[in-house]
Amino acid sequence: MKKIFNLLVIVPFILLGRNSIFIQSEKSIKVVFRNDSTKFLLLDNRIIEKTENVKLEVGKVIKHPMNPLFSEEKEWEMRFDNLYANVIYDREEDIYKCWYSPFIVDSPPKNIDPRKTNRKYSPPPVREMGICYATSKDGINWEKPNLGLINFNGDKKNNIVWRRPHGAGIFKDLDEQNPARRYKLIYKHIQEGNWGLNGSEGNSLAVSFSKDGLNWSDKVNVADFPADTHNNANWIPNLNKYVAMTRDWVKVEGKEWGQRAVLRIESNDFIKWENPKLVLIGENYDLQTYAMPYFFYEGVFLGLVAIHDQISDRVWTELAWSIDTIKWDRIDIGNPLIPNSETKLDYDYGCIYAAAKPIIKKNEIQIFYGSSDYLHSGWRNGFFNLASLRTDGFAGYVQKDSDKKGVIVTKLINYNGRSLKLTADVEKGGSIKVYIINRHGDQIGGSKYIKRTITDETVEFIDEISQEKIRLKIEIKKAKVYSFKI
Repeated sequence: MKKIFNLLVIVPFILLGRNSIFIQSEKSIKVVFRNDSTKFLLLDNRIIEKTENVKLEVGKVIKHPMNPLFSEEKEWEMRFDNLYANVIYDREEDIYKCWYSPFIVDSPPKNIDPRKTNRKYSPPPVREMGICYATSKDGINWEKPNLGLINFNGDKKNNIVWRRPHGAGIFKDLDEQNPARRYKLIYKHIQEGNWGLNGSEGNSLAVSFSKDGLNWSDKVNVADFPADTHNNANWIPNLNKYVAMTRDWVKVEGKEWGQRAVLRIESNDFIKWENPKLVLIGENYDLQTYAMPYFFYEGVFLGLVAIHDQISDRVWTELAWSIDTIKWDRIDIGNPLIPNSETKLDYDYGCIYAAAKPIIKKNEIQIFYGSSDYLHSGWRNGFFNLASLRTDGFAGYVQKDSDKKGVIVTKLINYNGRSLKLTADVEKGGSIKVYIINRHGDQIGGSKYIKRTITDETVEFIDEISQEKIRLKIEIKKAKVYSFKI
């Protein structure tokens, strides 16, 4: 049986316990309960009462200087295409593991320079994706081991785990009690010799299980969805269900293929999937939601949304968030979390697809991603890369007008004189000041000015504050504030 995390539903004006967080709201909301403290990401608008002269802006990633970490080096890595990488840091084995999905059968030749050919890229009638495996001790230097599992051109000396799964999503289910099902895979099964995306006979959404992530059980067909995307799933404790994100298509008048959309499905056992819901679609036909790996982080769900620009034929990654995996809100639309290079034929100029899911470390967030040096539908070379974010750095509030201070006011929270910790970036000449407002709306105290970048650092108040329920008023100048912790 699954372990159930302590997720509580908070209703208006009800205090759940001395160690819980109270938020006054007109609607019921979900928050994570912790025995010691609770962190709130400011991107979660459930905690925001009002704002002045601020906007929510995605964080700034740092691309690793050793990018690309690996590329299409093997003869069976014909085309990384969208890569659809799945990366975990396995604490039990103290190693990074990556499952990625190149096309192992595709149109030759490889490594065509788009500048030197007039020949349009066209996939072959019989095309085949596979799952490959790589490991790393440090997340930077990767090895592609000879697994001896799968025959490719008469030889098993390769790192192929499986042939024909398309858009594979793989994760290690630490709550699974059956060792044979510890690793889970959800993917679009492509019947041999039957490449097709929509409604092709013999193709289906399928799942499989493994004890080691390498040797997989026979497929189980589970649903008839297009699923031609990075299918991915997680166990959601407060729902007591698995929730997967896959793809459907929405018909658009005059368009042959329609418009891509993110489809949500759920399951009690990872085999029977039901309740399909369209949960995210691009703002118009030209900007389509191509894929959305998602994950749970500090009380909310975050989605790494691949946006395909139909005009430029490029793909970038933006950010979305949700409290229930059903209603998703885009953050800072049009501003990528992982931006493309603007230099043609640079390793991530053309397309960027975030891996599922980020690696959360003590002092940074690692986001691995697949990329290409040219356009989505053209000849291109593919790569595997790393970008990093500061702690809680997915999105934060900044000033709109730099000449005026920015203000964020929270809803009522339970305080009781405990320490307040803040995470923020402060530029040279910038500052942050936090004021305490009581339940009656009176400003009763303020902090010392914060004039440097901080991470989960205790805010020093000038006067002792012992109020049970307070609001925070955060004033910023040339700063970006991400989260607070009580």
